[in-house]
Amino acid sequence: MSHMLRLSALDTEDLAIISAQMQDAVLLAGDMTYDAKRRKFVALANRFAWDDTQTPQRRRTGLHFDRVLSVKTLNMNHLEKDEVLSLLSVTFAELDAPSGEVLLTFAEGATIRLSVECLECQMADLGPAWAAVAVPSHPLDEEDVP
Repeated sequence: MSHMLRLSALDTEDLAIISAQMQDAVLLAGDMTYDAKRRKFVALANRFAWDDTQTPQRRRTGLHFDRVLSVKTLNMNHLEKDEVLSLLSVTFAELDAPSGEVLLTFAEGATIRLSVECLECQMADLGPAWAAVAVPSHPLDEEDVP
């Protein structure tokens, strides 16, 4: 049985845990917003509950970053607001401590880069789980096989 999660990240180790929980979350391109005045980036996603793969489930989850100075996208200009994206990872690269860049990497090469004063991220499940169609898988490329 999956549990409702509420996680915070102030460093790369914490963010790695959030990234693992958010891996394979699906969201609409229109479910991400940047409030420049409040310096906040928010995404609403359907997170796969990795803690119980016997009964695959998803949960509506909010992910937000504070102290965001700017947002840049790569390979996303063509997306419609109702286009589904699959999140692969969330990482942080410190550039001039404590500032740096958060990278949200999606399948098919879409990327969002957040320039942040410092890493401040929260992830929170927003409601009950529902049955997922299947457990997400990542087939290895032939070059990855030993």
